[in-house]
This record gives sequence, C-alpha cells and structure tokens, in this order.
Amino acid sequence: MQISEIRVDGYERVVRCTDPTSRLHALISVHDTTLGPSLGGMRMLSYRNEEEALFDVLRLSKGMTYKSAVADTGLGGGKSVVIGDPKLKSPALFEAMGRFVESLGGKYITAEDMNIGVGDLVTVRRTTKWVTGLARDMGGSGNPSPYTARGAFHGVRAVLEEAFGSPSFKGRRMLIQGVGAVGGRLAELLTEAGAHVIICDINEARVQELCERFGFEGVSDAKHLEVPCDVYSPCARGATINDATIPQLKCKAIAGVANNQLLEPRHGDALRQKGILYAPDYVINAGGIINVSFELLPGGYDEDKAVAKIDRIYDNLRRVFAIAREQRLSTHVAADRLAEQCIAAGRKAPIKA
Repeated sequence: MQISEIRVDGYERVVRCTDPTSRLHALISVHDTTLGPSLGGMRMLSYRNEEEALFDVLRLSKGMTYKSAVADTGLGGGKSVVIGDPKLKSPALFEAMGRFVESLGGKYITAEDMNIGVGDLVTVRRTTKWVTGLARDMGGSGNPSPYTARGAFHGVRAVLEEAFGSPSFKGRRMLIQGVGAVGGRLAELLTEAGAHVIICDINEARVQELCERFGFEGVSDAKHLEVPCDVYSPCARGATINDATIPQLKCKAIAGVANNQLLEPRHGDALRQKGILYAPDYVINAGGIINVSFELLPGGYDEDKAVAKIDRIYDNLRRVFAIAREQRLSTHVAADRLAEQCIAAGRKAPIKA
C-alpha cells in the first residue's frame, strides 16, 4: 500500500492511496478540523480519472465542514472517495480502505455515502475504529436516512414560513424528485402533515409502488419541471439547479436533500433574482450527520438527544433566512457566512484542558 500527499491550498490534508493487491485507489480529503475531527461519508464511483475524483472529494469535504459548523455537531469536514466500479467491491478492498482511514489517526472518521452500505463499513471496521453509522447492535446509530428525512421535514417548515408566512403544510403542493430512502420517507412525512405530494424518480417502478401505498401523485421524471408546485424538493442528483433548469422552475421555493444542488454558486443568485427561496442543501440535509455525531459523545449514542438536535434544523434555516434578509444576500451566501462565523468562533475559543 502506498499513501502519498496531495497539496491543496485551503485544505488541511488531502491524501491518495493505491494498493495493487486489493486494487484500491482512493482519496481522503480533510478540509478543516477547527471544530473537531472531520467526519464525512465514503462514496464509490467509476470516476473517469483521478482529477474528477479529486474535484468531487474536495467539494464534498468543504461542504461537510460547513454542514457540521451550522449544525453544531462538534465536528469538522472530511470525505473519502473510492475510485472504481461498485460492482467490483471486495472484502480485501474495504479492509485496505480501513487501513487507509486508520493511517490518519482519527483525523478523519468515515460513514455511508453513495454506493457504500453498512455491510461495506462493517468490513472497513475490521481494520480501523474510525467508522460511524453501523447497526445498533454494533454500537452505532443505524441507518441515517430516516433522520435526514426528519430534519428535512422540519427544514421545509421553515421554508414555508419564510416563503408563505405560515409553516402549515395543509394544501401545499410539494414536488419531490428522487424517492429513495430519504426522499421516499420525506414524502410520507409531508403527506401525514397535510401536503399534496407529487413524486418522480428515474425508477418508475418505485414511483408506482409508493403511489399505490401512500396515495402520492406520480409524474414523469423527464417532465417533472413542467409541474407547478409550491415547493420543489430535489432529493437525488446534484447540480440540477443550473442554467437549463432555472427558467423551467414553477415553484416558490426549493427545499431538498440532494447534495450540491447548485451547479455553480451564481445559480443561487439566479434563484434570488427569480424570487425563488432556496434552502441551502447542507443546512436542510444535516439530519444524518447530526445523528451519527452522537455516536462519538461520551456515553455513546442517545437517540432522544439526537432527534431533539435534528429538529433544530428548523431554527438553523430561520437563522440563514434572517441573515439573507437583513444583509440582502442570496441564501447560499448567507449559509456560508453563518458557517464561517461558527468556524471563526471555534478558532477563538479557549483550548479545553
């Protein structure tokens, strides 16, 4: 196994690992540990090359720093990517990945992300202790998806209050793009609260199944932007708010759990100019990271305390919207400023004995 440094301005540490025996090729990015050790998920994708993977891991790790800062998890931001076809997973590959994580000595703590499941993390856990999100019987907090959905639900309350003057879901048309584990559960919660929920997904069978079970309205994923709604909720792909889609939007607000929804920061400004309220993704989708952060506290995981903090995503978004209003900023800029204020305060805080 060969581990080498990649120097990147503004990042505490970025490292590469190659291991011919297990065929592991991976990157770990530690963006900032001012507020605590970096925690962020591991994803596995068939990147075209290392440059593309590096771009992804840098962007994601910085996002985790800001997400944890606003959510007050006591953690910093990091991320890891495994370069390769998820169909070619092996125990040897994830054991090697565990050794790679272990080499950072706890500065980076891993968790689930795209194409990485609990079973993979169990294998990673064989060679490092720096793993979160395992099953309850292994001392973890379990599947983070329901907690991400719960946090997003409370985030949508804040969005409705800001955009419509009332947090009530009654009669509101909510369009959810992507109804996997998080989006599907969010759709249930919104329906229970009285919203009219419209769903779409590239998996049409999944849409049909959920519509039959819960009474959602299903629409074509290819044409979902043609559907008028009060709140549009992207819960699958990133970068879907862009030059091509913004002119098509027929909503008053955007509140979804997909990561990196804005293709570029300027698209947040374009939403503001169009009068569309945007809930910054790393603020509204923080429920999962808040939940797993409680695994690291003295005494171990406490679900009641975790849920209470997840519900405060409502308050976090209200703070972002207030900053945006008072300083006449786009909401994504307001969220960044709030995160940077939290990090700056952490730098000034006295070191605990």
